[in-house]
Amino acid sequence: MYKYQQLYDFSRNIFLKIGCSEAHASAAAEVLVSADLRGVDSHGVARLSGYVRLWEAKRINAQPNIRVVHETPSTAVVDGDGGLGLVVGPIAMQIAIEKAKNVGTGWVSVKNSNHYGIAGKHAMMALEHDMIGISMTNASPLVAPTFSTERLLGTNPIAVAIPAKNQPAFVADFATTTAANGKLEILQRKQQEAPLGWVQDKEGNPTTNANAAKEGGSLLPLGGDREHASHKGYALGAIVDIFSAVLSGANYGPWVPPFVAFLQPPSDPVGEGIGHFFGAMRVDAFRPAEEFKTHMDNWIGRFREAKTIPNQEKVLIPGDIEREMEAERLKNGWGLHEAVIKDLEALGEKWGVRL
Repeated sequence: MYKYQQLYDFSRNIFLKIGCSEAHASAAAEVLVSADLRGVDSHGVARLSGYVRLWEAKRINAQPNIRVVHETPSTAVVDGDGGLGLVVGPIAMQIAIEKAKNVGTGWVSVKNSNHYGIAGKHAMMALEHDMIGISMTNASPLVAPTFSTERLLGTNPIAVAIPAKNQPAFVADFATTTAANGKLEILQRKQQEAPLGWVQDKEGNPTTNANAAKEGGSLLPLGGDREHASHKGYALGAIVDIFSAVLSGANYGPWVPPFVAFLQPPSDPVGEGIGHFFGAMRVDAFRPAEEFKTHMDNWIGRFREAKTIPNQEKVLIPGDIEREMEAERLKNGWGLHEAVIKDLEALGEKWGVRL
């Protein structure tokens, strides 16, 4: 079993080794390990070596000059200067929060960034300010639009965090695909099949092969197929792509650079890096914050009391599972898959950092 502090310290030290500043290494490690804490193991320390390989391939700038390149009182475009998305994301979200403090809402699009970890971590930054937080990002093209065999979109997640009074916050954090690519990676490590509706082969046929995307196939939009409304998942993924990249000047659609270092970015980019989009809305820009949060408690409480189908679990509020997992893992630690442990040990040996 591993404790939070162990994995945070290890990750931070690795980020320092590749040249990150103390502040950036700390921020990156916090975002990275928060994914493991919340049970999103696919986006936590399992990806640490991937970030390092991107840096080794000169596709990540460990000392970026992250700056606002265009703004209005309520909006901004941030250039991440090729930095770690784990660092660029929190900085851009903080800019959105500061703008919301001043004018009620803040909206920030980001270009020239990299993979930013779990979307929910950034959206949740708004909660302590009695704000609603929104976070989304485009990603490597692994997803075929409905009726297509061509990979044109990423898993393109959306996260929304909404404060409550006595109830835990409402935190929705989800990919716009039936399953995130990280979940397929977990199945691959375990040599297990994928459920039908997650992926298709290169001819567009449904398959349970968890390696289908590696063999020319693709992930499927939320819904899986047209009969189960995959066109809605496709539309959601497209919205994220446009907000994150077409709006900011990042690469979009099939031009988004791949996360894996062994694949080269497209030779004909349409923008810079990958893109994110952040929003912060002051609750009291709409109604008194305490009044709103009291009604959020009422909303959450009523849904918790919903009648359930016989022999089914109780109705959950978005964020419940992750919050409970975080409390459990903070207390008792958690295990890592053997392949992840070996990967981290090899990374530590290479950089002189003990796991």
